[in-house]
Amino acid sequence: MSAYHRPRTLADALAIRAATGALPLAGGTDIHAIRTARAGWGDPWRPEILDLSAVPDLDGIAETAEGWRIGARTTWTTIAGSPLPPLFDGLRAAAREVGGRQVQNRGTIAGNLVTASPAGDGIPNLLVLDAEVELASAGATRRLPIARFLTGYRSTALLPGEIVTALHIPRCDGARSRFEKLGARRYLVISIAMAAGVIRLEGDRVAEARIAVGACSPVARRLPALEAALTGLHPSEMPQVPQPAHLAPLAPIGDVRASAAYRIEAALVLLRDLLAGFAR
Repeated sequence: MSAYHRPRTLADALAIRAATGALPLAGGTDIHAIRTARAGWGDPWRPEILDLSAVPDLDGIAETAEGWRIGARTTWTTIAGSPLPPLFDGLRAAAREVGGRQVQNRGTIAGNLVTASPAGDGIPNLLVLDAEVELASAGATRRLPIARFLTGYRSTALLPGEIVTALHIPRCDGARSRFEKLGARRYLVISIAMAAGVIRLEGDRVAEARIAVGACSPVARRLPALEAALTGLHPSEMPQVPQPAHLAPLAPIGDVRASAAYRIEAALVLLRDLLAGFAR
């Protein structure tokens, strides 16, 4: 049996993490799946576990002077049901797409981020929200933009003694967001491709566009060329803009869910659907 720690303060959790390297556990929906998969291949993976369920102040959504703070242990069910402004419509839509109701009740926004799966539904939305991740250690706290925190396939900039404690979303007055996902079926499915966007208008023209695609690269990617092409347009003009050249930052793979070529085609269709939704 591996050691199982359940501290009741953040200070104690950070001390245990620094001393043992124990794996933080919040909802457990990813850890249990990974452990089962490894066991199926004969790998008796049993890391020490750092259960964060008794640590206070790690869940909930609070409005701050600069925007919003989402505690690391905040569940998808909480996000989906929270009275947030239209800026969060995409993230709330993703929250309703993460697994089934049981997973949404247990799974956390930080767990989805730290797992760093290319198909993590929350990640493209956090990218277009310009979110920052708050990282605490025994000696300090730091914040990183999501794009710098995600370093590769299932790889992050989380240091050995650190724990994710929150996500910070800056204000973007007048903006709204959307999310589109394609899977092999409607519910309970891992994404083949997905797209997230934030659009801010000034009058009837696009003043700012942020667009990201997930499940088509080792990490979700923003599409700066497409963002630039959308700026200044009327919303009704946006659905015709995405072209294959705009997808240059992507590097999809072929696997049991879809070929690389299919993922590129699907991403293009999803982007056009995403932008059509803003025009309505």
